[in-house]
Amino acid sequence: MQQEIESLFDNKPDQYTEAHFGLFARFKDALNAGEIRSAEPDPASPTGWRVNAWVKKGILLGFRLGAIVDMSIDTQRQPLFDKATYPVKQFTIASGVRIVPGGSSIRDGCYVGKGVTCMPPMYINVGAYVGDGTMVDSHALIGSCAQIGQRCHVSAAAQIGGVLEPVGAMPVIIEDDVLVGGNTGVYEGTIVKKRAVLGTGVILNRSTPVYDIVRGEVHSATDDQPLVIPEEAVVVAGSRAISRGKGKEWGLSLYTPVIVKYRDSKTDAKVQLEDLLR
Repeated sequence: MQQEIESLFDNKPDQYTEAHFGLFARFKDALNAGEIRSAEPDPASPTGWRVNAWVKKGILLGFRLGAIVDMSIDTQRQPLFDKATYPVKQFTIASGVRIVPGGSSIRDGCYVGKGVTCMPPMYINVGAYVGDGTMVDSHALIGSCAQIGQRCHVSAAAQIGGVLEPVGAMPVIIEDDVLVGGNTGVYEGTIVKKRAVLGTGVILNRSTPVYDIVRGEVHSATDDQPLVIPEEAVVVAGSRAISRGKGKEWGLSLYTPVIVKYRDSKTDAKVQLEDLLR
């Protein structure tokens, strides 16, 4: 399948045939089943993950193939016009996913594991992977190709950024048992390792370093590596004083994330309270 997808992506035909649509349908079925992913664990990689660029090519191919069609249940009351290749994802009771009514949307071509809870309104975009037992809370966004582990809590109004292009770019990775606090934003290929806790309002991206006051380290992205938050780190929103120029004269500070501790029994007790909602 990889060779066929890459060939069709790189060599656009004058007209797409039934065989091309059949190839994309098989590709999307594999995405929905979690058999292929835009990024996957790789112990040989410095970050523990690798990008599958060909999967991103397949997702983009779907946008080329699809024409805009009317998918509305009631065009007057709630119009829905989108690519025919990406309708809303279909679920049955056997899927084992709890979708509470109230305006949530999950696009076809993503994996949503058993025991996932979706609180309204939330959105999961194409190419995303959401592991078993995870909660996606109200007003949360899981962007294109973002990878969310098992038993995570993506709290209310959190944004997990997505990326389709360039195809070689790492999507955001949230590993198992991570708590993503309310109003947080994780962007630009950041990797959050297992059991980390992101406090309310934390923003993680390639531009802002993270200061680890426990271990005396500074974590930041490089030209060829993303920002990586260590396992079990507890990250809160902080600030650092401007040390020169007008900023210093005026007593200004800049936002920065700060690792203030690593998970312990008290942290775990607070996180376990989230299980009552599942």
